[in-house]
Amino acid sequence: MDITKLQRAIVDALEDVKAQDIQIFNTTELTSLFDRVIICSGTSNRQTRSLASSAADRARSLDIPVIAMEGEETGEWVLVDIGDIVVHVMQPTIRAYYNLEQIWGGKPVRMKLLPESTRPAVASGESPFDPMATRAEPNTRRAASAARPVKPARPASKAKPARQPRPTR
Repeated sequence: MDITKLQRAIVDALEDVKAQDIQIFNTTELTSLFDRVIICSGTSNRQTRSLASSAADRARSLDIPVIAMEGEETGEWVLVDIGDIVVHVMQPTIRAYYNLEQIWGGKPVRMKLLPESTRPAVASGESPFDPMATRAEPNTRRAASAARPVKPARPASKAKPARQPRPTR
């Protein structure tokens, strides 16, 4: 399949699930492993998983095998490897921390995206991904935690030995 048609199909699948800030980069001169990197954001763990699943399902429907999907357990950063295209679905704080656009952003691909007004509407105005999205007031606790920078994971340390019982007298 032509890379531009595959790219369009994957972006359409992401737009169907309301992906935010979709960026597409041509990586043919940077690596021979894949031709495009697509980076997008989701507002919650559930939405990032759903976005990645939608992209993988669209590829499978076109008889293109999905080589790997990583990060579905946490949903903060889900990577979908479709061979010629690698899709990174990230939450905004993770995306800002790792800044993949700087790594792969040498050649952005111009592509017409659907405007917000023409994207598929959700019945009764609710977000299917975030039940908190319909509240009139924002949840300040959630907003404050989302603004904190993400710390890299620490390496696993050796487990402490089991505590021995005290001898009886």
